[in-house]
Parts: sequence; structure tokens; C-alpha cells
Amino acid sequence: MIEWAVITENLPEYGAGLWLTLQLTVLSLVAGLLLAIPLAVLRSSGPSVVSRLVWAYSYFFRGTPMLVQLLLIYYGLGQFEWVQARWAEGNAFWLIFREPYGCALVTFTLNTCAYTTEILAGALRATPHGEIEAAQACGMSRLTMILRILVPGALRRAIPAYSNEAIFMLHGTAIASTITLVDLTGAARNAYSQHFAPFEAFIFAGVVYMCVTFALVGLFRLAERRWLGHLQPRKAGSVKA
Repeated sequence: MIEWAVITENLPEYGAGLWLTLQLTVLSLVAGLLLAIPLAVLRSSGPSVVSRLVWAYSYFFRGTPMLVQLLLIYYGLGQFEWVQARWAEGNAFWLIFREPYGCALVTFTLNTCAYTTEILAGALRATPHGEIEAAQACGMSRLTMILRILVPGALRRAIPAYSNEAIFMLHGTAIASTITLVDLTGAARNAYSQHFAPFEAFIFAGVVYMCVTFALVGLFRLAERRWLGHLQPRKAGSVKA
């Protein structure tokens, strides 16, 4: 028998947890994408040394669990005396790493940036050579070609792969509850601890995650139709004889 009271009595906390989850997801995706664009350009066509440095960064964050990264930033930085000294001085930048919200946001941003960098770098390498030749024939400089041809085209081609990254990031924010943040998963954990009803507490959180995931899928499908519609195969009978 399902105990609906477990859900109804904790709806305010679930709502607050969902809001925190959406904040972390959206902010980390936006910041990660903005950082990934220049890194992807350097990764695909930058100097060899710089490209290798970007590769090393993305390899580390893609090769280690995000939970480990979060624990290293939240618990690990505080053991260094020079970090503690910056906290004592009231340094605005380092104070970000004193709060769980800041640590979670930085971790999620760096993680999604690493994945997005590789997605965009692959899309940049897939740029048709004819577009590059046309830009050069028009007398475009390297920077102008990157800004007007390469990056816009790569962003469009990367939409399908990036949609998966956005969904993974949404699900990945569930680990924020391990550092005292009461996100959606944290709200479900609190409901479970109060009522000792794990099925009701966590199944409701799972349903909410699934609804948000479906919403993201719908948004990315609209984006694909808007910017990749010309690549879709024509429907039978759409071409007049």
C-alpha cells in the first residue's frame, strides 16, 4: 500500500530541492558551454602544447567519477593552509570553495565543460572543408572564420550529442546531496529518514527527474528542427513531380 502522506507532507521540500537541482543544472551547463567553446577551438586547431593541455584537462575530468571530483574540491581544498589563509582574508574568489553550493557549482561546471569541449572539438573537426575554402576565398581572417563559420556550424552539429550531456548533467547533480545540499535527491532522502518509506520517497523523486528529462528532450528536439531541419531526409511525396 502506497503511503501518499510521505509525498504530500514533503511537497514543499521536494519543490525547493527541484529548484536547487534546476539551478545547478542550468548554471553549470551555461558556464560549462561558455568555457568549452574557446577550449574546443584550442583543442582542435590550437598550438600542439596548448592542445595537449586542454586534452589533459578533459581527460582528467572525463576519466574520474564526478563524485570524487566533488569530494576533492569540497573536502580536499580546506586542508591546505594557504587556502585557509585566503578564507581568513575574506578573498571573494576562494570563499566560493567554503560553501557547498559554490563547490558543487564549480565541480559540475568543470565536469560538463570537459565533456562539452570534446563534443565541440569533434564537431569542429567535422566542418566540411568546402566551408573553410569558401571563407578563405572571401578573404576572412582566421578569427573571423572561427567566429562566423566554424563555431556556429559546430554548435549546430553538436546539438544531438550535447542533449545527452545536458541530461547526464541533470542526473549527475543528484550527488550534491552528499555535501549537505538539499537538492531533489536530498529532499527524497530526508523524506525517507522521516517516514522510513524508501519506495515512496525515492520513486517520487525519480518521477520528477523523468519529467524534467522529458522536458529537456523536447526542448532539444525543437532545437534540432530549428537548426538541423535542413539535414533531415525529405518525406515521401514532398517533392513535386
